Amino acid sequence: MYHAFKRAIQHPSFVAGSAVVFLLLVSAVVSMFWSPYPVGDIDIPNKLAASSGKHWFGTDSLGRDIASLLLVGSQNSLLVGFIAVGIGLGAGVPLGLLASAKRGWVEEVVMRAADFTFAFPALLSAILLTSIYGPGLVVSITAIGIFNIPVFARITRGAANSVWTRDYTLAARAAGKSKWAITWEHVLPNIASVLIVQATVQFAIAILAEAALSYLGLGTQPPQPSWGRMLNEAQSQMFQAPMLAVYPGVAIALAVLGLNLMGDGLRDLLDPRLSRTR
Repeated sequence: MYHAFKRAIQHPSFVAGSAVVFLLLVSAVVSMFWSPYPVGDIDIPNKLAASSGKHWFGTDSLGRDIASLLLVGSQNSLLVGFIAVGIGLGAGVPLGLLASAKRGWVEEVVMRAADFTFAFPALLSAILLTSIYGPGLVVSITAIGIFNIPVFARITRGAANSVWTRDYTLAARAAGKSKWAITWEHVLPNIASVLIVQATVQFAIAILAEAALSYLGLGTQPPQPSWGRMLNEAQSQMFQAPMLAVYPGVAIALAVLGLNLMGDGLRDLLDPRLSRTR
């Protein structure tokens, strides 16, 4: 454990990414109990105010505090990321393991279904769902989660197929173990690192997708703040108050960068072959 921790803190990408992700998590948790101002407070006389001690990042066109909107907006980004990635893991991993264990027509059906789902990216799925149920946070989560299922199914099936050819797996089959026992005891533990790394990547993609959907008006709806909708609302004040677009843009960029750096570090730390080359 100590050796693993020592290796982790010596990896610059992992440390930098983890620090950014930690700040994002702290911001979301703190905003659940405190923010500089209530996000619903409108102060028209102080609209488009510059940064000051009273308003750290200024105010928007309705006089709302930008710092408070950014803090509370992080909750939606994390919520969508966690649930959408959870949907992908919960449905995609079992399908990938099933395809790898059964092979034959089962694998073909699962993979062709994954190919079909890839034809409906998160944005298109959100448009379809919005036409039926209306826009909202649930639509964003559902659309992004559905898109994640074939991603994890493909990753799981590819990684599992390589494990099924290993000597210890062949020995377990020769010993009479069932395919499900081998999958649970040997295959899944040996592909867990791949799935963890992919989860961080998909988490970053989910944050981007949620911002894009909110920007288009398909995601989080008022009065709940969202980084993507903050970008949309900043369009009309681009020349008058350009910082209104800079702050949420930087928040999105830092969140995605932090998750990608952490994923890159995890890949190196969890793959012994890569760690030996460093």
